[in-house]
Amino acid sequence: MSPIFCVANASCDSNVLFMEVCAKEGQKRGLAVLFHEKPFAGINGNGKHANWSVGTDTGLNFFYPKNYGDERDTIYTTALACLAHGLLEYNELVRCSVAHAGNDHRLGAQEAPPAIISLYPGTGFEAHVDRLIGGEGELSDYKPEKGRADPRCRAAAAVEANVEDRNRTAPFPFCGNRFEFRACGSSQNCALPMTVCNTLVAAGMAKVASLIEGGASQKDAVVETLKASRQVIFTGNGYGEEWPIEAAKRGLPNLKTTPEATAAFASEKNVAVFEAMGVYAPDETHARAEVLYENYTNTLTVEIETMVSMAKTGFLPACAKDLALYASAPSLAGDKAELYGKIKKACADLEETFSAKPSELAAEAAYLCDVCKPKMDALRAAVDAAEAEMDAALYPYPTYEALVYGHHF
Repeated sequence: MSPIFCVANASCDSNVLFMEVCAKEGQKRGLAVLFHEKPFAGINGNGKHANWSVGTDTGLNFFYPKNYGDERDTIYTTALACLAHGLLEYNELVRCSVAHAGNDHRLGAQEAPPAIISLYPGTGFEAHVDRLIGGEGELSDYKPEKGRADPRCRAAAAVEANVEDRNRTAPFPFCGNRFEFRACGSSQNCALPMTVCNTLVAAGMAKVASLIEGGASQKDAVVETLKASRQVIFTGNGYGEEWPIEAAKRGLPNLKTTPEATAAFASEKNVAVFEAMGVYAPDETHARAEVLYENYTNTLTVEIETMVSMAKTGFLPACAKDLALYASAPSLAGDKAELYGKIKKACADLEETFSAKPSELAAEAAYLCDVCKPKMDALRAAVDAAEAEMDAALYPYPTYEALVYGHHF
């Protein structure tokens, strides 16, 4: 679903309303709309691309590199300096804005951008930045020129292409007249990611403005900001194995899980920027961090308790019934008893581990992530192995085959 481009708060509301309509209409038809980021292991999941730009109430788009032929030609480079500063200085905050239990299954999984937040303005603009940092050229020298993409076939004509390539491996790529925050989860409200994007670009503007007010020219202020933020600009392959290594050298954090990310949300500098930009008071930022933790722990708690219940009331009784079929011919059962026993052991192990979780929110979130989730994976693996051995008529839940390919039957 792609809503009409409009002001961010209205667009976010429209997206949430669309999700509600999908859920209600699906229910009427006996269907369930899956907004989970990764409902099926091994199959590409779901996400949202938040297309975002900043401009004036007179229609001037800061992220549209148009050739005006006057001083407005400096706006795009200036705006990207502000954005680069914000993405580097508040990198963890951007990652926090898309951190939740479902998205942990998706980010960095070869179908979505990595958990490392970087800026992709295109190779042409990257070269422009390097020239400026090297003391060459002017802010207005970047000349966006749309090329034509050759389809390499006689049956189709060449089509107009974007000013810069849209890098699908980047979390924050340029898309012609906007940037696309590609790390948002399919189940989440985009309001928090958009709030963070607006906050960080405002902080970047404040940074450049402070340099100018301190006596620097616009060019010097922008170049200084770009030079200080150069390491957040990356135009390579975000899926490549070498990128996390390179990102670490650049000082970019790689917060792979929600508890890791949420721990940084209410850091001193993040509390300060929200307050300085008039977004959240300090107690509101701390409250928001608590909500993020609680959302995560509640989600994992529901998943664990549901998993244990499914094993006890569904899988284990089915295992017993399947074994009973071989009572008169035990040699045909093979190692089923051992295989099914692994489900019982893994279930008991998960239940015992879960019961020992700490009560403090941050500690509980980390415990559920680092200690309980591996136990969940072990139970899942045991059940998956049993699925391939059990009498299909006894299996208590729909199989992957039925769920994914049932509409072909």
